Amino acid sequence: MNAIQMLKEDHKKVRALLSELEKTTPRGVKKRTELLETIAKELRVHTKLEEEIFYPAFKAAREKSDDDKMYFEALEEHRAAGDLVLPDLEKTEPGSDQFSGRAKVLKELIEHHAGEEEKEMFPRARALLSAAELNALGAQMAARKRELMAEPEGLVAKTAVKVLDAISPREDEALPEVSAAARKRADGRADSTRTLR
Repeated sequence: MNAIQMLKEDHKKVRALLSELEKTTPRGVKKRTELLETIAKELRVHTKLEEEIFYPAFKAAREKSDDDKMYFEALEEHRAAGDLVLPDLEKTEPGSDQFSGRAKVLKELIEHHAGEEEKEMFPRARALLSAAELNALGAQMAARKRELMAEPEGLVAKTAVKVLDAISPREDEALPEVSAAARKRADGRADSTRTLR
């Protein structure tokens, strides 16, 4: 699958999820929470794919100042959605009306951004990049997407990582109390075996 087809499929999936989220009511806290976790993961992965792989290829192939403008505008739209609106929505109580409003703003931003990419950037990318280049980018993006989708995300995953970090000593951290206690026990055992002889 080429890069543009892959990104369009991502757009379609996220649009559907955002539409589903918009239809929820404040009483559907569990549904809203689950949908938002899925949407957040999809958006973060999609954004990384574009910013790490697709956009740099587009920028490298650019020929006109309009291409630069498209590139920088797309990055700013990512920043607005991913760094401002999405984090605010994630911090908002899912049972509130404020959640509904923020979900709608996120949906509008994503629809605008995806629409611009599909109408302007993707046709321009087809003109700038060969079919072979788009296929190679698609393969690279698919591999990176598998990596990113496997990474833990969400409150539960982040909490689990924090707990594991707290209870698992790192190799570079010494635990002198444990070592000293273990030495005492070992010394005590050595002393008791000496007395038995």
